Amino acid sequence: MIQGLKDWLYLFNSGQDFQSYNRFGAHEVSPGKWSFLVWAPHAQQIKVVGDFNDWRGSPLTRQGETGCWYGELAAQKGQLYKYKVVGPDGATHEKIDPYGFGFERKPGSAARLLDIPRIKWHDDSWLSKRSKWRPYAEPLAIYEVHLGSFIRDTHAGPDGGYMTYQDAIDKLIPYVKELGYTHIEFLPLMEHPLDASWGYQLMGYFAPTSRFGDPADFLRFVDAAHVAGLGIIMDWVPGHFIKNTDMLAQFDGTPTFEYTDPHRAENVRWGTWNFDLGKAQVQSFLISSAMYWLDHCHLDGLRVDAVSNMLYMDYDAGKENDRNRFGGRDNLEGIAFLKQLNTKVFAKHPDVLMMAEESSAYPKVSAPINIGGLGFNYKWNMGWMNDTLKFFEEDPVYRHSDMNLLTFSFMYMYNEQFVLPFSHDEVVHGKKSLMHKMPGDRYNQFANLRTMYVWQMTFPGKKLLFMGSEWGQFLEWRDWSELEWVDLKDPMNHKMQTFTKTLNHIYTNRPSLWQQDHEPLGIKITMADEPDVMSYIRYGKQKDDFTVVALNFVPVQKDHFRVPVPSLGTYTILLNTESLDFGGTWTKWQATLTAQLGDQYGEPAWLDVILPAMGALLIVPKKLQPLPKKLATKHHQRPAALSGKQPPLAISNQERPAISHQRDWGTAPARTQPVKKDLIVKKHKKK
Repeated sequence: MIQGLKDWLYLFNSGQDFQSYNRFGAHEVSPGKWSFLVWAPHAQQIKVVGDFNDWRGSPLTRQGETGCWYGELAAQKGQLYKYKVVGPDGATHEKIDPYGFGFERKPGSAARLLDIPRIKWHDDSWLSKRSKWRPYAEPLAIYEVHLGSFIRDTHAGPDGGYMTYQDAIDKLIPYVKELGYTHIEFLPLMEHPLDASWGYQLMGYFAPTSRFGDPADFLRFVDAAHVAGLGIIMDWVPGHFIKNTDMLAQFDGTPTFEYTDPHRAENVRWGTWNFDLGKAQVQSFLISSAMYWLDHCHLDGLRVDAVSNMLYMDYDAGKENDRNRFGGRDNLEGIAFLKQLNTKVFAKHPDVLMMAEESSAYPKVSAPINIGGLGFNYKWNMGWMNDTLKFFEEDPVYRHSDMNLLTFSFMYMYNEQFVLPFSHDEVVHGKKSLMHKMPGDRYNQFANLRTMYVWQMTFPGKKLLFMGSEWGQFLEWRDWSELEWVDLKDPMNHKMQTFTKTLNHIYTNRPSLWQQDHEPLGIKITMADEPDVMSYIRYGKQKDDFTVVALNFVPVQKDHFRVPVPSLGTYTILLNTESLDFGGTWTKWQATLTAQLGDQYGEPAWLDVILPAMGALLIVPKKLQPLPKKLATKHHQRPAALSGKQPPLAISNQERPAISHQRDWGTAPARTQPVKKDLIVKKHKKK
């Protein structure tokens, strides 16, 4: 065995080499000389074939009993290569380099001789700011993007017309910045062979896809986004991988990255193979992949895809009776892997975001590991999303019977730290676009959409919206063609885009809408047991920082509508979704609202407003007055936040070593404290 490899390979084989990309794959050791290191424990022989040897093959040497093969060859940067692997049965297969840093354009799958890409970074200011960022107490508004269909030349043919990473610098970054988002989240930009997989069936766990440029171009995009003040999050898929025989599947002629048991290896739901997450070398490989995107690509976070598939033995079709060695449903290896992943990521990058796309009720996904959680920062709130869409798709005449679709989420909104997603998954495969889901004529569809976005942006939790939804694209998303930018020539779509931009900027500029997202002190529900309407108050931490939200879910204007408020004084309407500027009909409204004294749904005062049909109002204090002393004792002007008391069962920052690593992530979130039942609407029985 080559002496320098001994310790490295020991760590890799014990599942503890989390920067294995520094050794494995192809690296230029001197000008014109490259090293190759690959893990294939059951192979009889491995050769490197490529442009530099006319694809005839140059053998690698087995490194003792490590299961790894090493060699050094003369070659030039940019040349193509693969591994020719002879399995234990004598059969020979050409395989990709699992650690390739760049690949040829599809339909080819050969890796290119590209060492770890490096550029001159200009994002020191961003990274310094990120190190002090407190995400639980900061705004987080994510614009979700599939880069292959954001802008595309549809006349270039099915395999061309992609925008480049440079195009994304010039067009995507300014657009997202102007709209008021804080982050871009990409569907996977790791190398993948099939466009129709949207990037979720990966082959290049260390390679930005060549569709849009070379790896250095991708780094320049991330750098430019940071300079512009935008964070970059990437979807990442550690649970399963593509079945193609020239890729990871049966890599050394036997199950290598996948489970040995074909029943466990097979992922019927997605037509892929499941990673064997209990295998030490697979742990080294996958956690190294996560580290690579965070270390060398400066990503600000990863959204881990299909977490439920890694949590349960019986999640997939045909596995309903699968159980672990203790007789339970939990996938013990998957759970241990996810905990190890988050522990190692936060140990090195305590200021990034780790998000889980998890669709079950598995507990404590976003709780610290030291109290039994999985250690993610955030979990997508799929229940909130499904119930919200079901409610808004319904004809308004029936909504009074189904208000519980909205109010039920108040019962569990603090069980996890949530992101509220309207993602790509909800606007494809016949589900219709968000705009097309809305009932009524075109006017009412836009009115519904604006009201639904206010509900999303004022509900506790961080926000995510898929591209095109900001202007109400009518066609559902198609991965093979660009967004319907022509829509913006229509005044209604253009005004919808203006509305989304305005709402985003209101959100990011008002601490009451995000500062206490994960504390019961951040919201007080004032009206939730009346049919068709709702109101609540979002609180920041400063004394007079609150936003009153009033929602009308039917196309009937409510005159002299009493909105409960916590203080006397004057108020102003910050947002009216039915403004002419946004596609409504209102040209003017009450400039100043004066609070009237009188108990209203438990609040000491109320405002007399005209609540627009199928619309929403955001109302903010202008000049407040103290309550009479007798009433001030009875009515707290705010929840108990001003007393300085922590909410019950809150987790202190000092108790969060798996996440915080001596950083202040914001006010500690409560994990299991529900909102009091007297604040929740009683479920309406359907007629």
